[in-house]
This record gives sequence, C-alpha cells and structure tokens, in this order.
Amino acid sequence: MTPAEPIETHAIHCRLDELLAERNMTLTELSERVGVSIVNLSVLKNDRAKAIRFSTLTAICTVLNCEVGELLEVDRRAK
Repeated sequence: MTPAEPIETHAIHCRLDELLAERNMTLTELSERVGVSIVNLSVLKNDRAKAIRFSTLTAICTVLNCEVGELLEVDRRAK
C-alpha cells in the first residue's frame, strides 16, 4: 500500500468575492461577461484553484477593471 498523495497547499488568496461586492456584480454576471463557467469561477473564488490561465485572468481583470494584485494576493499566514 502506498501513502496518500500530499495535499497541495498554496498561499494565494483570491479576493473575487470582495471585488464583486464592490462592483455590485454577481458571480453569474461575471461568468457571462468573462465566458468562464460559474463552477470554475467558484473554484477560484473559494481558493481551491490549482492554476489559472492568463487569458482567464486577463478577462476577469478587464471585466472587473482591476489589476492582478487586486484580485490575487499572498496570504502570509498560510503554511
């Protein structure tokens, strides 16, 4: 029997909820405007994403009129 794979962790926090609230926009509206499924945006919003395409990141930042650093930040408390 082999040991279980270690759980991948990272210290990146996505501020999508906060940015949506500031812009009075729903996840559904963002999904429609960006062309990314609600499920994939939810994974990102809940800090469960393992990766994000630059094209998706660009589209989200364009629609939300924000910079990457406003959307993604390093959580220094994470281990």
